[in-house]
Amino acid sequence: MSLAIEEEKHAYNNDNELPLSKGELELNVGGRGATQRRLRSYQVSMIGFCGGIGTGLFVGTGAAYAKAGPAGLLLAYGIVGIVLWCVMQSIAELATLLPTAGSFPHWATRFIDPAVGFSLAISYGYCYTIAIASEVSAAAVIVSFWTDLTPAVVITVGLVLILLINLTSVRFYGDTEVISGSIKILCFIGLVFVSIVITAGGGPNHESIGFRYWHNPGAWTNYNGITGPTGHFLGFLSSFVNASFSFIGVETVVITAAEAVDPHTAIPKAARRVTYRIAFFYVLGAFLIGLIVSPENSDLTSDSGNANSSPFVIAIREAGINVLPSIVNACILVSAWSAGNSYCWVGSRMIVAMTTDHQLPQIFGRVTRKGVPYIAVLAAWLFGPFAYLSLGTGGAAQAFSWLLNLSTVAGLIAWATLSFCYIRFYAALKAQGVSRESLPWKAPFQPFAAWVGFIGSTIITLVAGFPVFLKGNWSTSDFIASYIGIPIFILPIICWKVVNKTKFARASTIDLYSGRLHEGEIIVQEKPSTLWQRILDWIF
Repeated sequence: MSLAIEEEKHAYNNDNELPLSKGELELNVGGRGATQRRLRSYQVSMIGFCGGIGTGLFVGTGAAYAKAGPAGLLLAYGIVGIVLWCVMQSIAELATLLPTAGSFPHWATRFIDPAVGFSLAISYGYCYTIAIASEVSAAAVIVSFWTDLTPAVVITVGLVLILLINLTSVRFYGDTEVISGSIKILCFIGLVFVSIVITAGGGPNHESIGFRYWHNPGAWTNYNGITGPTGHFLGFLSSFVNASFSFIGVETVVITAAEAVDPHTAIPKAARRVTYRIAFFYVLGAFLIGLIVSPENSDLTSDSGNANSSPFVIAIREAGINVLPSIVNACILVSAWSAGNSYCWVGSRMIVAMTTDHQLPQIFGRVTRKGVPYIAVLAAWLFGPFAYLSLGTGGAAQAFSWLLNLSTVAGLIAWATLSFCYIRFYAALKAQGVSRESLPWKAPFQPFAAWVGFIGSTIITLVAGFPVFLKGNWSTSDFIASYIGIPIFILPIICWKVVNKTKFARASTIDLYSGRLHEGEIIVQEKPSTLWQRILDWIF
């Protein structure tokens, strides 16, 4: 059976009661776009498990560790992991029920207000399109670990590869994510074993470390010379914000729902896998870092941007192992490129989502014969060349830094907005007497999980720039960079409401039906029959 599903088989009338006939069909009903369902369940699972993991996990944790210490880093990643888990469960339930193009902006339009959907599409789309530039410029720095090759060459090669892959079938994109994800998993598993060996004294220097750094310099680090509980708390808070930025991107797996062959199975499975991902990659990684390297090591904050700043590589070198740093750096390079590739895909789907809600001209929703929204891909990719700003000095480098600060805050705002989407969805179910038992999949602990995601994400957004409020630390430019994302999110909402006179969605009238999948749209894949197939199904 072909994986290409007809663009639409059913739609709903204005009262959302009876399906329209096939002859009356039109695109953009219930958030439907013209993309095709070509992503297999194993591809969605791998994107959910590894997608979005870039340099933050392997390199960025070093700076956070230096500020917080072993206990502070572990606690920060654990708390943010809980917030993210709550966000993921909420949006996965929505994606399973309503696998619409781009997902996020359409949900905000339907469950909150069209003005909020418009603003979320802009801010979240910007968050990921500018992140393309971030990752390819990071790749150029990573390559400098081996050679003095001009960074512009590395950036150019990376941008061209990202564009070519995103212009091919989404199934090919899914396969590239599976391959790069496998490399990231194997690299991290290798680092886990190496870390255990180093801690136990199995390295060439035969020095047993154990929990040495938890005792000296201690489980907590003094933040900027501030001692005592205050300094420890501020160190944790700094790491808390850094951890949040590292987690941004995990949620993008639910966007695959619009192009998944069987989203009713693939999305819930990906949502459950996120628990393992948080525990395995981030919490375990934070714990191991606290064992193998001292938070006082100056290389952690060297800002080299390549493996030289990775806490894992620092520990490997101190143990006297000479070969592994290059291997780890290669894996970091794959992670950076893979993240940039994923960000271009996400950014293009945000653009498609805006066309389904008639917030952009329909030309941006045009697709190729294989269902690739090629104009949207080109529009998203055009933000990638901003990476060349990172090669400049003075104003150019400052501009690039500001763009990155804006993108990270936008990701946190999206978490809060998406959690609120679920809160409004849940209220609509109650107001209209619709039982959650009728849904394809129910997320656990609702609506409490959605409230935790909403409140937690809001708090993180508000404390993101806390260092500027410390005595003697005020910087107008840092304050603006940390918080300008908030008015940038609010301003489009005000403008769209003034121009289009939109209204806040009432729970009793929220559309709970259009955009759902119907009989014949899902290709149910065969259940695993052999032991090997069951093992692979559990893994993926």
